[in-house]
Amino acid sequence: MKKLLAACVCAGLSFSFAGCSPETILEQFTSTGDTSVRELTSSSDTTTETETKDRIYMDELSGTLQDFSGSQLILNTDSASYVFNVSNATLECKGGMITGDEISIIYEGQLSGTDTGSVHVLKVVDEFHKKNKLKKRTAHGQVISLTSNTITIKSKKGKTATYPITGTKQYYQNGIKAGDWVYLTFKGKFPDTSNDSSVSLNASHLKVLSISDLKDLEIPDPTPTPDPKLTQTPEQIENKEKQLLATVQGVNLNILRILPAGSDTSFNLDMSAIPAYFKGGIAPGSHVNVTYIGDLETTSLEEVRIIAVTGEDPDTINDKHISFTVTGTIIGSTANTITVQTDDGAIDTFRTENAQDLTAGGMEYGDYVCVTFHPSKSKSSNIYTAIKVQDA
Repeated sequence: MKKLLAACVCAGLSFSFAGCSPETILEQFTSTGDTSVRELTSSSDTTTETETKDRIYMDELSGTLQDFSGSQLILNTDSASYVFNVSNATLECKGGMITGDEISIIYEGQLSGTDTGSVHVLKVVDEFHKKNKLKKRTAHGQVISLTSNTITIKSKKGKTATYPITGTKQYYQNGIKAGDWVYLTFKGKFPDTSNDSSVSLNASHLKVLSISDLKDLEIPDPTPTPDPKLTQTPEQIENKEKQLLATVQGVNLNILRILPAGSDTSFNLDMSAIPAYFKGGIAPGSHVNVTYIGDLETTSLEEVRIIAVTGEDPDTINDKHISFTVTGTIIGSTANTITVQTDDGAIDTFRTENAQDLTAGGMEYGDYVCVTFHPSKSKSSNIYTAIKVQDA
């Protein structure tokens, strides 16, 4: 831990940490990198004096993220555990707030042992000298539940974990239902539970990158469109694949609830035995193409043969037209984020610097909100980019 005692003459002193490592952040505060008291020259005369009454003590503390609640975090060092209030800080870690990641807390004030009550946290950043960078890991387990923002699986050892999967790429080649075995690729570490005999693991602040029933995730190429110049047999015409556009309303295990385009009646689509691919997750408000064989002009959707469902590609959608949403209650905030407990139990954090705020209360604690987010802007981070926040 490095300390800096800097002096300032007035409250108008300002500085920026953007793009700096913790070392250069602190050294940049004094132009010489000197960690002693900085002397300031008076503008009225050339007398140099130290303004002891306006001294600002700045420091950094590095360690491993143990937990994050939206406004507080727990940081573990080699010797102790600290709880920091980060409600006025900016979160700037590249991967978000992933448990097990090495981070640094930049703060004003002085710690008294593990008491953090007298310090003011300015920023949470990546530890510049990371000893152990997070690696991709794989979990394998049986599906217990699946919603828009969570999946719960049980491992062969009997351990159960509910993972946050907002915006996560998912491909189920053989469909999805309770009891199916899936592979999850993720980053992060489970919080230390060495003294916990529970069979449930806390996965709430891991970053899930993909889910599939295939160990090696590989998305097949789409079926080519037949050449219209070629003459088709009556059988080929009858078995021609067609597509229907629909809006996702929700998902519960194998049942995907959708609203077909042009209809005011929702439909429960069974995904238990059909290929299902969602590049940006299964978010309400997003769109899917339902591939089917049959004639919807003469029969209902219940009577045609549905053979696949494919979610839209968020990489091809700009902020103006993105429609992926999360709904829940704000349980915490920082200077540049809000954290929402979703209706299905996930804890999602959203970056709000450039988000359109349409709420009546200004995104306050306890507000029930609907967040429109862009999955493509958080592929490797568990802090999502909010496009719009409105009252739900």
